[in-house]
Amino acid sequence: MLASAILTGLGLGSMYGLLALGFYITYAVSSTVNFAQGSSMMLGAVFAYAFAVKLGWPLLPAMALALALCAAYGVLVELVAVRPFARRGSNAWLMATVALGIVADNTVLFTFGKEPRGFPMLTSGSLQLAGINLSYLQLAIPAVGLSLAAALHVFSKRFIYGKALQAVVQNPDAARLMGINVPLVICAAYAASTLLAGVAGIMIAPLANVHSDMGTLFGLKAFAVAILGGLTSAWGVMLAGLLFGVAEALITSFLGSAYTQILSFTLVIVALALMPNGLFGRAAVKKV
Repeated sequence: MLASAILTGLGLGSMYGLLALGFYITYAVSSTVNFAQGSSMMLGAVFAYAFAVKLGWPLLPAMALALALCAAYGVLVELVAVRPFARRGSNAWLMATVALGIVADNTVLFTFGKEPRGFPMLTSGSLQLAGINLSYLQLAIPAVGLSLAAALHVFSKRFIYGKALQAVVQNPDAARLMGINVPLVICAAYAASTLLAGVAGIMIAPLANVHSDMGTLFGLKAFAVAILGGLTSAWGVMLAGLLFGVAEALITSFLGSAYTQILSFTLVIVALALMPNGLFGRAAVKKV
């Protein structure tokens, strides 16, 4: 029972980590976050379901187009709900991203329907591991999550566009003087953010079913994970997601689902009370 709960928690934690990485990317580049991240996750699942199940497309092309549309949604969020306000130094982007997420959720509600849909195309196959029957999907979820986190790290360190991203993070004005298109980099960060959320949505859909508000609670938990890990640390955010997922799975297994949300968020509050900058974050340096 313990081993099964830990493996389940690692899968959930990977999804939280992917969503939280999206918060990290946009915050690092532009000091803003996309509070429609949960909606981005939902759109990934809904688009993949529509293409693969409703239209009968092969799974890989369906997933690729679903992720491309998620990235396009991220561009829309940045252009419509973030850039106009950030340019004026206003924090209204916070409410604007929330509002855009609500618009997306309700649009899907009216077009896709409110009843949950199963996504069986990703659930076939299982194996025995240490006496535990595990589906291939349960093993693939943490593998995909950690692989994407590693790929993001390598991209930022080894590739020229990743270095441009880091330049914008460190000093946007200097990056602009060096010829880097800062608005384009910020827009790309939002596209990457929602793409990661779309991956999480597609991976979790067979376990949570597909419906219009599936991303709401996931988005809240992912933001809690991002704060817990420290918004200034990519690996910290991912590790915090794994810890949160395992803690949640253990609480559910041993105490019941009625206590899951109460105790998991209580643990987050306690952790932040003891470490205000998160588990792996750094305190901001104030220049005088």
